[in-house]
Amino acid sequence: MIKKLKRKICTKKTNIAVIKLKGVIGKVGYNQGLTIDSIKHVEQIQKIKKLNAIILLINSPGGSPVQSELISNKIKKIAKDKNVPIYSFCEDVAASGGYWLACTGEEIYASASSIVGSIGVISQGFGFTNAIKKLGIERRVHTQGDNKSVLDPFSKEKKEDIELIKNIQKDIHEQFIAHVKKARGTKLNSAENLFSGKFWSGKQAAQLGLIDKIGIYEDVMKEKFSGKINYKIIEAKQSFLQRKLSTCIGGIISNISGNLREILHEEKYKI
Repeated sequence: MIKKLKRKICTKKTNIAVIKLKGVIGKVGYNQGLTIDSIKHVEQIQKIKKLNAIILLINSPGGSPVQSELISNKIKKIAKDKNVPIYSFCEDVAASGGYWLACTGEEIYASASSIVGSIGVISQGFGFTNAIKKLGIERRVHTQGDNKSVLDPFSKEKKEDIELIKNIQKDIHEQFIAHVKKARGTKLNSAENLFSGKFWSGKQAAQLGLIDKIGIYEDVMKEKFSGKINYKIIEAKQSFLQRKLSTCIGGIISNISGNLREILHEEKYKI
């Protein structure tokens, strides 16, 4: 009787859901990238009985600020419904929007060599005014609304256009800063300018309060939970054809379409 009781106690399981957030945030060419639509599978977590925690494995250089916020809020809502904590683990990189996602967790961990930070906003494009002049091309643009052709890559930059872009960037940057401060609070090192867009190694990030500690999720979870840990990997199911198409031609089409959009100057704000 004693042996049976002891065995029952030792086989107690801790259930932890693992969400992988990897890649550029937002739609990128043929590949969808990380978006609120691409993580619909996280709803599977609602079906897990006796859930103890949610882990985020993050490997992202950033991207869309809107999608970063939507994804973060979605995961927070699920954690609130299940009444469980979220722990974030930065892999190779959790920069910009990737760090926004990391701040979803109540605690953030990284490897010593992870790249963490880059709390800033960027907008990129090209200018082709000299190129079309040399080719003898005449640019014709007709608009209703003075600002319907802001930062046209085939026209010279206007001071008022740059000012408009800068104001939007400032607003998004302030939202980003507020998000980080809310998540990290007094853990942040106020002696360092953490919001300049600069990034650091995981070891430096720990000293600055951007992360809590250096560590990988298996070790950290063993410290937090006793008994056997049952990791439940939450991922979208793909058919054999989807996997093959994604692997074989997805990258090629993504690069071509992505480069074309940059050349044609599809203006975006990225974090």
